[in-house]
Parts: sequence; structure tokens; C-alpha cells
Amino acid sequence: MTEIHGDEYFMRRALAEAREAFDRGEVPVGAVVVSAGRIIARAHNLTELLNDVTAHAEMQAITAAANLLGGKYLDQCTVYVTVEPCVMCAGALGWAQTGRLVFGAGDDKRGYRKYAPQALHPKTEVTGGVLETECSALMKAFFSARR
Repeated sequence: MTEIHGDEYFMRRALAEAREAFDRGEVPVGAVVVSAGRIIARAHNLTELLNDVTAHAEMQAITAAANLLGGKYLDQCTVYVTVEPCVMCAGALGWAQTGRLVFGAGDDKRGYRKYAPQALHPKTEVTGGVLETECSALMKAFFSARR
């Protein structure tokens, strides 16, 4: 019997990626891409390691998923990310025609909803606030330690 996992399950997988980023000194954002109920890509921020400002978790996950699927569109996929995507990542999710986006903590300072609320594909379904407390706490812990 196949177990169907919900949003919290997959967000916990994204949180595991975020914790790995945290442990490596990266801003702790994690992402997973799910297709047909299974994780097909997982990633976390790599901007420090790669010395690349575009190496956000979402960008890494989109690339990995597209490579696995053999195509550029993620219209049959759900992307789980621990923090609301920035404008760059929302744009990439839009170009990938992502079927669904689920994020944990909102980002009032740099999130796409503040600057580019139309960046996602018009058919993308969005769910926010999944495990928001845990996702937010990890970000706060990271930046608190840096101050």
C-alpha cells in the first residue's frame, strides 16, 4: 500500500535541507520538488560555497528536477520551500510553470509577494504558512548568531 504524504511531511524534508545549509554557514533555506507523490529533487542554498548569488535553494531544485524529468516545465510538480521565494526564484518558478508552490515562512523584506506578486505562472497554486513557526525559527536562529 502506498502512503500518501501531505504538505507537512514534504516541508519537513525541505527543513532538513535548510538545516544542512545552516550547518554549512549558508542562509538556511531548503527546497524539495515533488512529482507523483515522491521527491525528485532536493536542494539548499549554496551561495557561499559556489560564490554565486543565484545559487538559491529553489534555483538548485528547479534545475535538478528539470534534469531528472528531461524537460523544463514543472507543471505536474509541487515545490516546497522553507521561506517565501524572492523575486528571482519566483520568476524561475513562473518560467518553469510550476504546478504548485508551498512555502513555510513569509518574507516581508524580500519575498516575491511584496515586489512581484504576479511573478508566478497564473495557474500555479500557492499555499503559505506550512510549518511556518519551525521555518521562521531556523532563519531567526541563523541571523541572530550572525549579529
